[in-house]
Amino acid sequence: MEIKVEKGDLARHPAKAVIVNLFEGVGKPGGGTGAVDRALDGAIGQLIADGEIKGKKNELTLIHTLGKLPTPRVLVAGLGKQTQFSLDTVRDITGTALRRLRGAAATTVATIVHGAGIAGLEAEACAQAIAEGAMMGLYRFDRLKKPEEDQKRIDSVTLVESDESKLEALKRGVERGRILGAAANHARDMANEPSNLFTPAIMAERAQALAKDAGLACQVLDREEMEKLGMGALLGVAAGSAQPPKFIILRHRGNERNKGTIGLLGKGITFDSGGISIKPSAGMERMKGDMSGGAAVISAMWALSKLEAPVNVTALIPACENMPSGTATKPGDVLRAMNGKTIEVINTDAEGRLILADAICYARNENLSPLIDVATLTGSMQIALGPAATGFTATDDALAEALVKAGQAAGERMWRFPLIDEYRTSLKSTVADIKNTGNRYGGAISAAKFLHFFAEDTPWVHIDMAPTDSVDKDKGAFVKGATGIPTRTLVHLVLALAGKGADSPGFRGN
Repeated sequence: MEIKVEKGDLARHPAKAVIVNLFEGVGKPGGGTGAVDRALDGAIGQLIADGEIKGKKNELTLIHTLGKLPTPRVLVAGLGKQTQFSLDTVRDITGTALRRLRGAAATTVATIVHGAGIAGLEAEACAQAIAEGAMMGLYRFDRLKKPEEDQKRIDSVTLVESDESKLEALKRGVERGRILGAAANHARDMANEPSNLFTPAIMAERAQALAKDAGLACQVLDREEMEKLGMGALLGVAAGSAQPPKFIILRHRGNERNKGTIGLLGKGITFDSGGISIKPSAGMERMKGDMSGGAAVISAMWALSKLEAPVNVTALIPACENMPSGTATKPGDVLRAMNGKTIEVINTDAEGRLILADAICYARNENLSPLIDVATLTGSMQIALGPAATGFTATDDALAEALVKAGQAAGERMWRFPLIDEYRTSLKSTVADIKNTGNRYGGAISAAKFLHFFAEDTPWVHIDMAPTDSVDKDKGAFVKGATGIPTRTLVHLVLALAGKGADSPGFRGN
């Protein structure tokens, strides 16, 4: 799909459909909506007067122009209350409106630049949000379905702006939003794949393909190399599967003057049966998405390279399956991590923290800092937050604040949890340096404390994306299935750190 910017009059645009907007409580439309209303002989104003159009958030009203305009359809999108309007609204209304018009067989769409008028938002930011909403809202994972002969699609979306001075900013915003939206969709593609068609080896191949496209350096370690490095925790999780594990390394060098490098780490469990501590069968099919953290990290790296981020970043994705078999790790077994620390395995279904432990050890050996790990780690986080926010813990207040702001910029709410020292006591083992689970209370925090044991004094953030990695229905920029969260948040965070260079939170040189 093409997303472009044009100077012109929306009321004269020949697209198959045109999108205008209206705030709740507005009695007489102005700006671009007013121009279209006048061309329709006041049809929008009449519908407002009749109470059919109220401007409520996500309200959509399709008007057929019957030859009065070059376009056959006008869609009036409700923006809700102006006092509550934000870039999130722009992103979501774009996705919602475009799905409605795709269903109406509009192959080309022109739109007003939501938010850049009386809402007073920056034109570039609005254009970016529209592009993100378009890319994400029209996403479909249908490659495994028989193609429909009459499948509807939108080929182009055009932002129409009458003020020539805004055009360059709009174009910059569209390009950035297109990359961010595509990155989220790359992550969705990986997470939506069935696990028989997305093994650790295939995940590595997908990472290599995206790296080649974006100009990233990519290295994939096999089992033998992991054995030489002493990655016993990762290999212990992979022991029950016939699929060989992979350790994916991506490198972006955007600042040759500074050797300091940020570390992004992503959990890559391509299927999680729970291992010997097997999960209930109900809902187990969703465990194909237990590599969503790794997918987000791979996709964020692709975007950072496409955006030519002026910062050095290394991504580490340990990828394997967690399966039960005669060779699988058993409860009570002891594994040795890459740094020599021993781990008593109490529950084989607490496997994400095991593979991330070795990834953290590898990152510390490379002196990466800060470290940001991303994982669908605990059901406890889902219970604590529900589907409206992603939880995280951090050892650095400035880094935590930067992550919250990055989430706000992406429209992906981030909520900080405390790293309570007492919870570390529940991880004490009588036979090893640490055990992989504590008691049932505060499970998300004790899981973070396990990872903190390996991160040690390196500035570190742990993102537990279990609450938000998928949704069960279409809403705004998100469609049913994998969300791609927190891909765009990671990009915003790294770009923020890049803007501060060596003075950014937790950033240090080698």
